[in-house]
Amino acid sequence: VQLVESGGSLVQAGASLRLSCVVSGSTFFVDLAGWYRQAPGKEREFVAAMTREGNSINYADSAKGRFTISRDNVKNTLYLQMNNLKPEDTAVYLCYADLYRSGIYSGRHWGQGTQVTVSS
Repeated sequence: VQLVESGGSLVQAGASLRLSCVVSGSTFFVDLAGWYRQAPGKEREFVAAMTREGNSINYADSAKGRFTISRDNVKNTLYLQMNNLKPEDTAVYLCYADLYRSGIYSGRHWGQGTQVTVSS
């Protein structure tokens, strides 16, 4: 199974970006999925997560009102729409997915990350 993020870029403060995370590989079922971020010298920080059907969505306080998480279960793709970006949003953004095979939990899988840099 592979998780591949894309969409990171260098932007100015106030800009928007949409990150994508494609989950591919052998037969699996993606349940909870979400995003973390890690800035240089800092610990990995939760950003947002959602369940498969979207009945539970959570955001970090820093993301509320500016970021929107969504997913396309047919395409096995997770998205993070980020608006009004701030310099403090600068980080590597990593997606994760909790996977099941034949009804058995196969663990939390992570992508390699995509760099988001916001200039002031």
